Amino acid sequence: MLAQIGPFTESMPMPILKTTAYTARIAFLGRMIGTYDLLHSEPCDSLQASFAGIVGETHEGIAVPSCTRMTPLYRKGTDIANTRQVSILSVEELAQIAAKMGMEHLSPSLLGATMVVEGIPDFSHIPPGSRLQGSSGATLVVNLNNRPCTIPSRAIEAQHPGFGKAFTAAAKDRRGVVAWVEREGSFTLGDAINLHIPDQRVWAHLDEARKA
Repeated sequence: MLAQIGPFTESMPMPILKTTAYTARIAFLGRMIGTYDLLHSEPCDSLQASFAGIVGETHEGIAVPSCTRMTPLYRKGTDIANTRQVSILSVEELAQIAAKMGMEHLSPSLLGATMVVEGIPDFSHIPPGSRLQGSSGATLVVNLNNRPCTIPSRAIEAQHPGFGKAFTAAAKDRRGVVAWVEREGSFTLGDAINLHIPDQRVWAHLDEARKA
């Protein structure tokens, strides 16, 4: 039987740190409806988040069939927990992607974005396990950096002929993050988003693991 662990006190180190210097603003909210064949998220003023994800959105669900990203672990189609309920980008990195593609502006709708935030530097590389908390208390847990794929390229090409093929390279290290809902609530356009990060150092063997 496990011994009961008491609550944290002020003298105990907290596992999650609030980064008061990095409060972002929600600059875009979108709800993706339909299939993945051609990404498009409809802009909206607010979103309701449940433990299954964004209510009424394509990515909604407690569990999902695993995709090709997870083939090192599972056969494709295996039911796994949905840790990709929300796709989040930053205003700053979206502008960088557009510039790399030679475009003046790239709509987050064409990337199937759920949320775009402004004010957090190097947003695509905030640590896994970070929390993004809105003013309602709704909280998202960052799963991983979102790697570029060719699906948004088709949506971009349909709207901006000749530019779609440039997306994957331009979005490398700028594609934002995917996250899941830890606390239910609402997100509203213009609201503040607070970043909380795990209080731990980077794993010392990361470089060795990459080489393996």
